[in-house]
Amino acid sequence: MLRGSKVGLRARYEDDIPVLRAELYDDVVNASRAESGPWRPVTPGSKDPRLVVDDKEQGSVPFSVVELAGDTLVGTATLWGIDTHSRSAHIGLGLLPSCRGRGYGTDVVAVLCHYGFVVRGLHRLQIETLSDNAAMLRSAERNGFVREGVLRSSAWVMGEFLDEVLLGLLAQDWKPDPSA
Repeated sequence: MLRGSKVGLRARYEDDIPVLRAELYDDVVNASRAESGPWRPVTPGSKDPRLVVDDKEQGSVPFSVVELAGDTLVGTATLWGIDTHSRSAHIGLGLLPSCRGRGYGTDVVAVLCHYGFVVRGLHRLQIETLSDNAAMLRSAERNGFVREGVLRSSAWVMGEFLDEVLLGLLAQDWKPDPSA
């Protein structure tokens, strides 16, 4: 397990899937804001590609996020779009609604930075998020990510186009948390 100050990132367990599906992906608004495509229902018991881990897939590393204090599932985290030639990747995370506002997002981003830069030897990490996602913007910037641009009206979300903010962090600019 990769450990931060509040959360740990571990492998996805089969028991995690129903909780994540119910609390993150069956919520039409939340899923529409988090996904790049339209929400659609997934048949219970099916192999939902957003949640079931394919250990052979090299371009994405999904984690379950757990609270260190009690090993309670609090969400998902992913290093995705891994480009081994350019040594870059994207960061994504989703916290269960009941676990938001506790600083877990900032800690998840810190742990993903450690994983990307130290464990994987990447040069650049990137985050794209909706411009009104203040929590993700705050978590990224607290970890040293810099706003590099705005993708105007690039995301279709629940009947309207929204801007996305592009943030980046280079390995040489990253300042690891000494407690991680």
